[in-house]
Amino acid sequence: MIEIGLTGGIGSGKSTVAQLLVDHGAVLLDSDSLVRELQVPGTPVFEAMVAQWGERIVADDGTLDRGELASIVFDDPAQLKLLNAIVHPAHAIEMERRRSTYEGTDAILVFDIPLLVEVGHQGFDGVVVVDLDPEQAVPRLVADRGLDEADARRRIANQATREERLDRADFVIDNAGTRADLLDEVDRCWDWIGSLAAK
Repeated sequence: MIEIGLTGGIGSGKSTVAQLLVDHGAVLLDSDSLVRELQVPGTPVFEAMVAQWGERIVADDGTLDRGELASIVFDDPAQLKLLNAIVHPAHAIEMERRRSTYEGTDAILVFDIPLLVEVGHQGFDGVVVVDLDPEQAVPRLVADRGLDEADARRRIANQATREERLDRADFVIDNAGTRADLLDEVDRCWDWIGSLAAK
């Protein structure tokens, strides 16, 4: 089993790269997707969050109001720490449960972890960083996610710097070019992952 950490700044194209690696044969363990699963109504995590912040974080349909939660924790380190204390233990247990099902196989696991550098994850066979200049990421965030430019820049500033991510990288995928360029980059990355398996 080969375990690869995949990260990149917001708007870098990390999710696209993750899917391309799946197309090559990787098994994807998506950290953000898992968090969303843990936060659906009726789960212990959801109930703990509502107990902490009340009905203001519950949308009209009974699901988590992510926008409201973000407004509470985004610029408040103390509130973010409370959220992490609720979510992280459950996330770690479930991620390890899913990972363990591949123990002893020749699977290539790709862990899509947006905050890999910030949290300081260890133990991967390699870390892949999808790299894009923030000045290119901003217009992509505006066009693809409907963010305004100020919000896009604020979110980028709230993450690890480009330099910090590159410093953590064992392999860098440059996503500054065309779709065809990205496909070539992912092919190159897959070959590199294969070289780790060969060792």
